[in-house]
Amino acid sequence: MEREGRAVGAASGELVTIGEFARLSRLSAKALRRYDELGLLRPALVDPVNGYRYYDPAQAEEARLVAWLRRIGMPLSRIGRVVALDAGAAAVEIRAYWARVEAETAARRDLAMYLVDHLSAEGRAMARIPGSTGSTGNAGSAGSAGSAGSAGAGPLAIRCAALTDTGVVRTANQDAAFAGPRLLAVADGFGEGGAEASAAAIEALKPSAWGSGGGAPSAADLLNALEDTADSASRAVREAVASCAAPDGSGTTLTAMLWAGSRLGLVHIGDSRAYLLRGGELFRITHDHSLVQSMIDDGSLSREEAASHPQRALLLKALVGEARSAQVAVASRPDVRLQEVLAGDRYLLCSDGLSAVVDEADLRAAVVAADGPEEAVRRLVGLAREAGGPDNVACAVADVVVEEQEQEQE
Repeated sequence: MEREGRAVGAASGELVTIGEFARLSRLSAKALRRYDELGLLRPALVDPVNGYRYYDPAQAEEARLVAWLRRIGMPLSRIGRVVALDAGAAAVEIRAYWARVEAETAARRDLAMYLVDHLSAEGRAMARIPGSTGSTGNAGSAGSAGSAGSAGAGPLAIRCAALTDTGVVRTANQDAAFAGPRLLAVADGFGEGGAEASAAAIEALKPSAWGSGGGAPSAADLLNALEDTADSASRAVREAVASCAAPDGSGTTLTAMLWAGSRLGLVHIGDSRAYLLRGGELFRITHDHSLVQSMIDDGSLSREEAASHPQRALLLKALVGEARSAQVAVASRPDVRLQEVLAGDRYLLCSDGLSAVVDEADLRAAVVAADGPEEAVRRLVGLAREAGGPDNVACAVADVVVEEQEQEQE
């Protein structure tokens, strides 16, 4: 300790030993040495002779910040970026990180609840099979599409239409949309390669969406197919923008619904949206991966304030061109889940060129009033243009119908 005291005195009377700094910061000396090794918190002085570490007491707040960020599970690489920022920028970065954690947790929760419902329904079905040893109970909805919608009504199908528009202000269109018997999708590109990114994301979905026509997959198989489809879209976007000057600045949102044997599988990332019109009510069935949505969620911003917030276009998740570590790539994967469908449902998918300028009451009125998907998409694009058309617009609409009705109309 005497040698440590002399070293501190020689360098600066204000520096303290690692032991004293551990007491100030309420961290262990072991943790402080680890933070030093990782480059998260360097000592103010390292004695060149004996290697003792000395700290400025003013570093205690930074040390506690590192510890707090570790406690909420932030990766070390991201902590290094946060502690290098000023307080305001650090707060924005932490909010963005936590919003992403909550979005991923919500997606896992939805999948867990689906699995609980699905497996519970399978257990009840097994109980009704002669010789089954399962417990008895009433049959209920498994939450899978088609079980309620097709009961007594025959197989279901979809009639759909899609439309994009450059808008009134923009000179180029980076949005893309697609509507087919097995796929409904919209994508909103951004950056230098935005148009290529949005087109590539939707194109990557088509092989999986059309499938082999060999029968309806099980719910588990469809969920696995959705995961594979999401990964394919991510790779397609990276390849599409690889030649851009700044690939990490180009990318796209993606909201898509894949139809397979009277089930709808949802793939979603970014702030494009999916809505369901059922029983005359319009429900939003996706959650925006945006900074303002995270602020709405935690109560720090109202929906009215979000419309004019300067960072309303900041996305927390999107398909982008940058190469990512495996951990980050998994964290940035699109949400996937199955959606229950009923005959008579009408689905709307749209980019924020529509949802950001037309309120939901007007969206509902237009979707309700339209005789069919083709009229619906024309009405919706018209509403966006009437509202000033400041951005590109993409929308797709699908009606769930009994398959016999679809064949009669054809």
